[in-house]
Amino acid sequence: MIEVEGLTKSFGTAHAVEDVWFKVQPGEIFGLLGPNGAGKTTTLRMLCTVLQPSAGYATIAGFDIRTQASEVRRHVGFLSANTGVYDRMTAYEMVEYYGKLYGLRDDALTSRLDELFNAFQMNDFRNVVGGKLSTGMKQKVSIARAIVHDPPVLIFDEPTNGLDVLVQRAVLANIAELRGRGKTILFSTHIMSEVEKLCDRVAIMSRGRIVTAGTLDELRVKHGQEDLEELFFTLVS
Repeated sequence: MIEVEGLTKSFGTAHAVEDVWFKVQPGEIFGLLGPNGAGKTTTLRMLCTVLQPSAGYATIAGFDIRTQASEVRRHVGFLSANTGVYDRMTAYEMVEYYGKLYGLRDDALTSRLDELFNAFQMNDFRNVVGGKLSTGMKQKVSIARAIVHDPPVLIFDEPTNGLDVLVQRAVLANIAELRGRGKTILFSTHIMSEVEKLCDRVAIMSRGRIVTAGTLDELRVKHGQEDLEELFFTLVS
């Protein structure tokens, strides 16, 4: 569902991402783990077509990120911890607006909105404007608008960063539920406990490169380290 081959992004002479390779299978949560500045966000922005790669190749749901960017965007939902909401629009209006941008109309749009607001327990604040939403409410709205067009691929860039513990748990539960619906999820984080809870496989990034990849059990055996946090710090230090 996601194929990345030799993806590279340079800014002048500096390589933010260099020769990155990985694949994500349908219905899988694939973790991209690394410290801040490792190149995770740059990689995800290339896959979402926000940034053009300097070299390499990638497809999302079979569509080339360079030559078929509009189709890629139709098949991807993107969410980050920094996704903002509009202060003067209600929660319902925001998700509805994004649904219209993706071409949903009339009964199909209304049905999809009802489904999302029920699934994420958002009806209690559907008519509350963004400026009065709590952090957790805003993150639910952000998830709903990222998936309103029901894309097969979801890309989450550190979606729990800066959230309190209760909201973090709710966001992770929502992501797990999306996997249960068959979504393919690329999940970027620097928090090992999130990887252990969610990810089927993981790639560890450091200084723009992937230094290892596999299931958590495979990584334990490969690197001879049972403690995943110690394994992580050893590889990225």
